[in-house]
Amino acid sequence: MRRAVCPGSYDPVTNGHLDVIERSAGLFDEVVVAVLINKSKKGLFSIDERMDMLRTVTAHLPNVRIDSWYGLLVDYCTENAIAAITKGLRAVSDFDYELQMAQMNKRLSGVDTLFMSTNPEFSFLSSSLIKEVATHGGDVTGLVPDHVREELLRRIRENS
Repeated sequence: MRRAVCPGSYDPVTNGHLDVIERSAGLFDEVVVAVLINKSKKGLFSIDERMDMLRTVTAHLPNVRIDSWYGLLVDYCTENAIAAITKGLRAVSDFDYELQMAQMNKRLSGVDTLFMSTNPEFSFLSSSLIKEVATHGGDVTGLVPDHVREELLRRIRENS
């Protein structure tokens, strides 16, 4: 079975993330979307909330599974017999950072990283930018799945 992991913080998941997840699902028998836990960062959404949103927006993809992980991604790959990591690249600056990570991951575990160029429609998206725009009343329709937009706006109302 060809398996890959599509890691990220997904706080929240954007249409750019979903595009990479969907494309990965077309290439692999199973794709694990791993919400990576960074205990030094406080997200807008809890890990469980992010996982729930991901389950909702990937429900149409039968070969996608949602999980979370704290620690080295390559350890997750080793423990789960995953041979590939898929990543979306928005710009050259992403490549500079991600190439170093990919080379280190390969050195540590033999896990390969596949880079996907982001759909130009979503090349400017980041979770941070989405949160900032939504917090200041900007319209994020079409930038995140509708379910995620509703949850995002609800959370912003709760926090204000």
